[in-house]
Amino acid sequence: MPAMAELTQRQKYDLKRQIEELKTCKGKHTELISLYVPPTKQISDVVAYLKNEFSQSQNIKSKTTRKNVLSAIESIMSRLRQFRNPPENGVIFFVGHKSVGSDQTDMVAYVVEPPMPITTFLYRCDSLFYTELLDQMLTEKEIYGLFLLDRRECTIGMLRGDRVDLLKYMTSQVPGKHGRGGQSQRRFERLTEIAAHEWFVRCGEKASEIFLTEGNMKGIFVGGSGPTKQYFVAEGFLHHEIQNKVLEVFDTGYTDEFGLKELVAAAAETMTDLKISKEKKVMKRFLSEVTKTEKSLAAYGEQQIRRALQMGVVDTLVLSEELRQYRITIRCPSCDYREQRTISEEILPDFEPSKCPTCDTSVSMEVEKKIDVIDELSELAEQTGASVELISRNSEEGDSLYRAFDGIAAILRYPVDLF
Repeated sequence: MPAMAELTQRQKYDLKRQIEELKTCKGKHTELISLYVPPTKQISDVVAYLKNEFSQSQNIKSKTTRKNVLSAIESIMSRLRQFRNPPENGVIFFVGHKSVGSDQTDMVAYVVEPPMPITTFLYRCDSLFYTELLDQMLTEKEIYGLFLLDRRECTIGMLRGDRVDLLKYMTSQVPGKHGRGGQSQRRFERLTEIAAHEWFVRCGEKASEIFLTEGNMKGIFVGGSGPTKQYFVAEGFLHHEIQNKVLEVFDTGYTDEFGLKELVAAAAETMTDLKISKEKKVMKRFLSEVTKTEKSLAAYGEQQIRRALQMGVVDTLVLSEELRQYRITIRCPSCDYREQRTISEEILPDFEPSKCPTCDTSVSMEVEKKIDVIDELSELAEQTGASVELISRNSEEGDSLYRAFDGIAAILRYPVDLF
């Protein structure tokens, strides 16, 4: 897929959630159809292709599978009639029968207009929906190499957006301090320097091997305690292409996996354009307001945030990317009474609405509408001119947002009583 403009936070989140839902669908057999239609493809050509597939599918031996595949193809052709031409970025159909247990299946149909243009026409009938082309759209464009080194150990990692990946950890055989004197001391020092040189060569080769495979890497951050890291970089133990990508060298107390997070935190203080740096900046601003006893601009918790959004006093809405909740509207079919609730994604499949409180208690209400809480709150924020920040759990601050503040917080424009 060619390089394209970076997706917005909301586009990434919505696409990620869409992919998550698609991947939960599993067919008993090859009964799930994925159809990718690029913007350059004529709708009439797609219909002709599907008619041919319909004809071929009549030869499927299993009666149930044949029936399900044919109905899925018919469903897609019916939906295609709503398009004169494909949308600007193309359109994707995910249609078929997913297994719901006890030899039962449910028909599902998703029509997705991708946030980036698709360039390939693809038809696939399988037991899973084919999402690889959508997965590629979420591939992180902001990639930096992470390299930690001292004479004892070496750690190689990668910063992909706000995610830190450990790729390789190695330990050395370089001798430590000794108590010998005289000629023995000089001989051991010489052997130690030879071992250290061989260790640096080994680390440089492994780091170069790993980093050379990452074509989109923007740069490398090097860390470690003491002067070893500066010596390593200055003496050119890295491949020349990788050497040229070293952006900055930082002091870190650790050179193991924990040191990777320490290195990223140090880089985030200096490289303010990093995605993780922007997240940390927002969270530090919020946390500094939380600690204030007077005139605090911090708000957190769903009820406080909803009240603040209704009042139009939110400057920045801060939401955890890991929030998995829905805002549902339930309605009484008898008297048209409605109410809203927030429920977790885990509870939703088994959720049973209560009896209507305003009419006959025997009447059960029905779920009329559901919307992802992040999408709902983001839309409310945008209506009042507030900015929205989606924060991952890949940093200490982001994890704190999710755990301590239930993933929903805000920085206000001015202090206000929300109780």
